[in-house]
Amino acid sequence: MDSLLGDCSLGALRQRKSFKWRTYPADVLPAFVAEMDFDPAEPVKDAVRAALEVGDCGYPHKGELGDAFAAYATAQLGWSPDPDLVFAIPDVMTGIAEMVQAVTEPGAGVVINPPVYAPFFFRIELTGRRVVEAPLRRDAGGRYDLDFDAIERALAEDGVSAYVLCSPHNPLGRVWSRAQLVTLADLCERHAATLLVDEIHAPLVLPGARHVSFLSLDHPQRERTIVLTSASKGWNIPGLKCGVAVAGSPACAALLAQRWDALLASHLGVLATVAAFASGQAWLDAAVAQIDQNRAALSRLLADHLPAVGYLPPEASFLAWLDCRDAGLGDDPAAAFLKSGKVALSPGRDFGTQGRGFARLNMGTSPALLAEAVSRMAAAARSGVVSSRPPGG
Repeated sequence: MDSLLGDCSLGALRQRKSFKWRTYPADVLPAFVAEMDFDPAEPVKDAVRAALEVGDCGYPHKGELGDAFAAYATAQLGWSPDPDLVFAIPDVMTGIAEMVQAVTEPGAGVVINPPVYAPFFFRIELTGRRVVEAPLRRDAGGRYDLDFDAIERALAEDGVSAYVLCSPHNPLGRVWSRAQLVTLADLCERHAATLLVDEIHAPLVLPGARHVSFLSLDHPQRERTIVLTSASKGWNIPGLKCGVAVAGSPACAALLAQRWDALLASHLGVLATVAAFASGQAWLDAAVAQIDQNRAALSRLLADHLPAVGYLPPEASFLAWLDCRDAGLGDDPAAAFLKSGKVALSPGRDFGTQGRGFARLNMGTSPALLAEAVSRMAAAARSGVVSSRPPGG
């Protein structure tokens, strides 16, 4: 592993007190929540240390965030947002929830594409809106894709007024093409739907794929679109609580500005995020290279030890979507892996009913711990234990 990432030794990792390392007993290897095991980038640590040294722990100010994100997006993501349309938010899901409330009426329908990030379901419901599913389609080879007919039907339902798109997609790691995004833009424009795009995994697009930000499109739907992203996944700093919302128009910017009090980021998070975007590219390159190696290694490990588990390497991020339906582990293979293998994965059914028989594995770790996770999963499969009980957390 690159020295920038640390060595991911289990002894050092177990000193951490985050959700990943405190949810389960010490004999369980955690590979569930989307938190990597890599050490933070030095520029990020330096920014936080410098703030603490001078007692800079007050309320947040956007500061250089707009310029830092715009420069990063121009250099690495191929689009040039207006810094004045960039807002600091606490995290992507809070931004989505606040904007759903801003642009829809109570009881309105919001379209999503399951299997998809679990908070899309419960956070939308907590706003008093209803989830309208336009499930992804899956071909004979197991590859998922957007189902435009299903999206059209969902947007045409009475009371539907918004669409939340995951791009790149979690948990599948799909990267949507420019042509696909243009088709989505046409559909949203036709039905006058506001589009909220979660691009949090964009910094972690892997070799062979290229992320296209929705707001890089020259399309009228930009007027009703907000892109939400963060350094939290790319640079592994979710605990510092800072995301980024980019408005596609002054009208969308006004909605974000009106809700500033509900969208306060962490001040240390803003400073760390600026440092990540401005000075963290070497670390990010190392992380992407390691994840790229890990996604290939996982193919080999599963072929050798769990050949009944289906896996298509992701095009982005460090999450592996595993099809365990032929492995004899029931509707919730994560429960069986936990009970008999002492390894914690995310239950597939958390991502929608389409996830029954699946599990999500976090491979943002060292090759050694990835191999250990698969070894424990294989031991669980050999035990033949099928459990219907979901794992805790």
